Amino acid sequence: MVLTVDGLRMRYGDTEVLHDVSFAAGPGEVVALLGPNGAGKSTTIEILEGFRLRSAGRVEVLGVDPAAGDERWRSRLGIVLQSWRDHGNWRVRELLHHLGSYYAPYSTPAAPRPWPADELLDAVGLAAHAGQKIKTLSGGQRRRLDVAIGIVGRPDVLFLDEPMTGFDPEARYEFHELVRRLAADRGTTILLTTHDLDEASKLAHRILVLSAGRIIASGTAAQLTADQASLEDAYLALVRGQEHR
Repeated sequence: MVLTVDGLRMRYGDTEVLHDVSFAAGPGEVVALLGPNGAGKSTTIEILEGFRLRSAGRVEVLGVDPAAGDERWRSRLGIVLQSWRDHGNWRVRELLHHLGSYYAPYSTPAAPRPWPADELLDAVGLAAHAGQKIKTLSGGQRRRLDVAIGIVGRPDVLFLDEPMTGFDPEARYEFHELVRRLAADRGTTILLTTHDLDEASKLAHRILVLSAGRIIASGTAAQLTADQASLEDAYLALVRGQEHR
């Protein structure tokens, strides 16, 4: 397994925000962590990325405990955040060249790093804007750049935290195609956090429903909707059932 989470718990003072969370993901698998705001999605992602120490449980990413991950391990991860503070005076291609240089020492014949900037710009639909200053990009174009920054190191594991924020329909479609290519062609394992039901059903091989810090359901979109008219109906039934316990 590329990702292994077993009995994960997270506590802030007297408040437990993750309760015995367990799941796994293999190479080329796209897993969606679906849940309402405050369910614990971002906390789970931050623990897997090594940015937050857990309270209990076993976690491995690429065979390494994230709490002990070194720079070589980090070079194999990609992260697309909900937003980030960019360098507005940089030009798009220059920024990707600069960030990509940090991955070059970890390049191997099997996994060449970084992704060449012009190829990457073409993949995310920014080729025509390569020479522009970042501060002149539209909101949607900046979001495409966020994605490019997240995958410039050709990651083995990609974390996507609410990636569709700010995307227009065309950008959304192109992003979905890119995610599918990364998973199918490169075997990239992708963990997606979202509250967008349509996004989860279109992208994920498997959906985990997280509510109040617990995984309350796991399966394909078809499996989760077996007894409901739609994924939305299934999701609402699961979450409301958890809230009333």
